[in-house]
Amino acid sequence: MRSTVTTHADPLTAVRNLGILAHVDAGKTTVTERFLYATGTTHKRGEVHDGTTVTDFDPQERDRGITIFAAAVSCAWDGHRINLIDTPGHVDFADEVERSLRVLDGAIAVFDAVAGVEPQSESVWRQADRHGVPRIAFVNKLDRAGADLDTAVESIRQRLHPVPLVVQLPIGTEDGFVGVVDLLRMRALVWADGDDTAAEGPVPDALRDEAERRRQRLEEAVAELHPMALEEFCAESTLSARTLAAALRDLTRTGEGVVVLCGSAYRNRGIEPLLDAVVAYLPSPLDVPPVRGTHDGTEQERAADDQVPLAALAFKVSATATGRLTYLRLYSGTIRKGDTVLDAGTRRTERIGRILRVRADRHAELDLAVAGDIVAVVGLKSARAGTTLCAQAAPLLLEPPSVANPVVSVAVEARRSTDTDRLATALARLAEEDPSLVVRTDPETGQTLLSGMGELHLEVAVEKIRQSQGLEVAVGRPRVAHRETVVRGVSGLVFRHVKQDGGAGQFAHVVLDMAPLEAEGDSAATGFVFRSTVVGGRVPQEYVRAVEAGCRDALAEGPLGGHPVTGLSVTLTDGATHSKDSSEMAFRTAGRLALREAMRVGVMGLLEPVADVSVTVPADAVGGVLGDLAARRGRVTDSVTRGGSVVVSATVPLAELFGYATRLRSRTQGRGTFTARPAGYAPAPGTVSVS
Repeated sequence: MRSTVTTHADPLTAVRNLGILAHVDAGKTTVTERFLYATGTTHKRGEVHDGTTVTDFDPQERDRGITIFAAAVSCAWDGHRINLIDTPGHVDFADEVERSLRVLDGAIAVFDAVAGVEPQSESVWRQADRHGVPRIAFVNKLDRAGADLDTAVESIRQRLHPVPLVVQLPIGTEDGFVGVVDLLRMRALVWADGDDTAAEGPVPDALRDEAERRRQRLEEAVAELHPMALEEFCAESTLSARTLAAALRDLTRTGEGVVVLCGSAYRNRGIEPLLDAVVAYLPSPLDVPPVRGTHDGTEQERAADDQVPLAALAFKVSATATGRLTYLRLYSGTIRKGDTVLDAGTRRTERIGRILRVRADRHAELDLAVAGDIVAVVGLKSARAGTTLCAQAAPLLLEPPSVANPVVSVAVEARRSTDTDRLATALARLAEEDPSLVVRTDPETGQTLLSGMGELHLEVAVEKIRQSQGLEVAVGRPRVAHRETVVRGVSGLVFRHVKQDGGAGQFAHVVLDMAPLEAEGDSAATGFVFRSTVVGGRVPQEYVRAVEAGCRDALAEGPLGGHPVTGLSVTLTDGATHSKDSSEMAFRTAGRLALREAMRVGVMGLLEPVADVSVTVPADAVGGVLGDLAARRGRVTDSVTRGGSVVVSATVPLAELFGYATRLRSRTQGRGTFTARPAGYAPAPGTVSVS
């Protein structure tokens, strides 16, 4: 194993900050585990199926066999410090990937050699595109039945649209996969069973012609994209290994091409060449543009230099048994234990208690961290994911990672009433650690709603509360907030309020018309309109206002189910007063009771909340999606083709959208997405009262 222990004194050119991206179960965590083993950071290979990996240290990750939380590790290879983040692959945790990509300089995209580009591979690739993160590709699991490097590379070309630059040729297929041919140096690397390092040798005779053809194809592809390589290729009809390596590095960093390597992480084959490729092709902090931020409305740059003022971004907050950890990417400057730094967003100061070099759930203390580092710090009280920490004398606010809008909600409550406060505290801490979780109280139903990116996301969050806090939590579907409305009104309803129980009496006589409001557009009418047509002073103006107030009181509860009433107009057409017993209170009471009587006499209907939904799906999945929307009582309003996708617009009852995210993903293999926004109310089927 070739590794070199490095310290914070490493020059920035010897630092690599990278993430591992892929679809769930493509082998990201196993690749990370083999990196740690190959670099000497660990001395035993952990396995996902055994629950012994370093980065999947959370009990839920080990139980489910998937990565849920992005985990940072640090190792050294060939004189370089590699700060690595193992990201989740499940679509419900895409926001965790988004926060990680915001602070990374490069990435390894892992693909299954059998499945090629899978749906979430495509999603994380697009995320990396948005952040401009250079990538190399690793086609994993070449030892599986049906594995084929060329098919996987073709899927990368067709679905992700980069220029794949394949630099290796497999030796052996499926179970017989034993090594690779390095096309740059034209050498064979073979891993015998039980060996952790490759034996280097000449290219096998049976593969020599094929290796030369592939080397020629690689040179031609590089020459087409790289001007300096083109010059040499035109002059010499070939490229030297040195020129080819330099061109591959340039093309990787500009994103014009993606270097493709292959192997089997589970069998520990192809890991060392992948580490070499990380060092050779992915950028150091000096190779990426200076970070940009704002101060007092002006944009500024801060170079990756430990001698300039501090600028760091918090991208993850985690509560552990030893305290609250805040993960930072330092873009410039230096932090030392005990330093006081400025939170650029709130203008509050924070004190750095300890600085930790992270290896998943284990930590090593540092005295200082410098530009280019990814570390965790202890002692920050109010910093959140997206917080900028900077020097007090040189404030700079960095753009925080974007947070996706939640798409799924569940109602949560403590099973024991005595645990209600503890649950509220636990939910607040959960939302602090994961900004894609939103906690709110529905003002109408009184339920505490937890919203997130998917049903698995919420299931994991609730289970975390149960495990970490020992709370018994009940989870259910949230009740939608219905409304009641007038379907058919009444005219000339006479109501007389007379009360004599000693002392001053109450007298009010009103005549009302109640009618439904006219709807505008497709949604049901909402709101309340009151008017008076009383003439001749039969009801004084102050009593008219009291009648209106009484009617508004009556809107709080309708006759169908006690829901708020909306979408009606009331007209006071006549009335009478008593010289002694009439008062504002009497007319307010009369107005409330009269409207309640009118609602009982008239025809009322129940309204349910609806949402305007925009669903983006591949063209081959449109039929199933339309059928599912129809089953959910959705009404399709538009359908537009954009590229290879179709955008379907529909109006769907909100109650029918619970569980839709998971259903849509299963129907579209995870490639479908949707957005929803409230669109008012519509009549609920079969909920009209007839007097």
